[in-house]
Amino acid sequence: MPLLQKPCDHFAALTPVAPSVRVCQKCLDLGDRWVHLRVCQTCGEVNCCDSSPNRHATAHFRETAHPVVASAEPAEVWVYCYADEVFLPKFPGK
Repeated sequence: MPLLQKPCDHFAALTPVAPSVRVCQKCLDLGDRWVHLRVCQTCGEVNCCDSSPNRHATAHFRETAHPVVASAEPAEVWVYCYADEVFLPKFPGK
């Protein structure tokens, strides 16, 4: 993932959204497992990462155009913008 060289508009408008659950419900519904979880910073939906077989977080972006996800892993604080393909190792302003 490329590191952000300058703030994208999506990060500038970001207000952190905490995950409401610690599961990928779509994987559970399929009887599958996930590797890591991501939380959509637009609607709060929690989905699995691209290392997981179903890649539900990326699918969510493609379906909704919600651009920014954050790690839903307890010790991680990074964010990623799908639209601009940029990564920040921490929430902007934090």
